[in-house]
Amino acid sequence: MPNEPKYFGESLPYLKPFQKKGRLIAIEGTDGCGRSTQIALLKNWLEVQGYAVIETGWARSNLMHKSIELAKSGNTMDRMTFTLLYATDFADRFENLIIPALKSGHIVLTDRYVFTAMARDVVRQPDTKWIRNLFSFALEPDLTLYMKIDIETLIPRAIEGGGMNYWEAGMDLHMGQDLFDSFVNYQVTQIAEYNKLAKEFNFETIDARKKVEEIQEDMREKVKPFIQGTKSKPWPRS
Repeated sequence: MPNEPKYFGESLPYLKPFQKKGRLIAIEGTDGCGRSTQIALLKNWLEVQGYAVIETGWARSNLMHKSIELAKSGNTMDRMTFTLLYATDFADRFENLIIPALKSGHIVLTDRYVFTAMARDVVRQPDTKWIRNLFSFALEPDLTLYMKIDIETLIPRAIEGGGMNYWEAGMDLHMGQDLFDSFVNYQVTQIAEYNKLAKEFNFETIDARKKVEEIQEDMREKVKPFIQGTKSKPWPRS
């Protein structure tokens, strides 16, 4: 059923009121926790059930994608530039993809949401209130799935997945003597921030240390009653 959208603060001043026919599901978690794999599986499963699904993610806007990749390639962005580039990327996708999809009744799966900005930017130590105000035009997700992982599980996954890059290791923050040390220190801090956000915003926590198929089953169990608009109706396990 259509429902009134809820914002973290004030909506974009030129955005007309609308009925939200679709559902916004955010999948959060630190680098290497397995979000991309799980979102692809979840999207496929939802489509098989007959739902119209759109996927979007951090730094994928048509307007900003190339600019962000170019800026990151030089490893020279300062903290303010880092924040504003991603905020512009989000605003473009929010206005031109997320809102239209929700108006038309799609389920929107977003690989990271504004919580990523909150976690990353707090670690980079700008004004927390300023960061939240910057993204206050965003809609509150209908459901946020948090893929929680520990550093002991994350390290081998990162190595197996192709290694650790400059930004995933927080090298711009000088948090270690080398790439590995910086990755560990940065990701430990990120995980701590995500855990705080999970409590504040009532995330549905998924144990990302499990096997791929077990994580997916847990996700589906969280999503099933939600997309039906009730949490009281039991669903058979697939």
